[in-house]
Amino acid sequence: MTEKLTRGVHHVGLTVPDLDQARGFFCGLLGFEEVGGVPDYPSIFVSDGTVLLTLWRAADPLTARAFDRRANIGLHHLSLAVADDAALDRIWSKVQDHPEVIVDAPPGPIRSGSATRHFLIFIPGGIRLEFATPFA
Repeated sequence: MTEKLTRGVHHVGLTVPDLDQARGFFCGLLGFEEVGGVPDYPSIFVSDGTVLLTLWRAADPLTARAFDRRANIGLHHLSLAVADDAALDRIWSKVQDHPEVIVDAPPGPIRSGSATRHFLIFIPGGIRLEFATPFA
């Protein structure tokens, strides 16, 4: 058997147009904690206790191009794990009516016949984010 040289995801770095908007979404809405950052970049680091997200402000948010997951190489979407269906439903109730969230796919099976449920949204700033229950 080949030795595994990695041990999972250390952190995910995302470029955002507005740090306060991103902080409000992750910390205010989802309960993440701000755990650091680099003021000179500028950036903030947030965590839910399991995943660390480093959120970096675009140098010029007004001229930054939005990522097109079908045309660009890179992050297609970020998927965050939730404990169970009840947790998925609680998050859905918080984000579905947020004025800066765009729903991409409402809650449902991750694929036909699967007990795993998920939903996808575009968060404030345009990053595509998925929430998913454990694989079943």
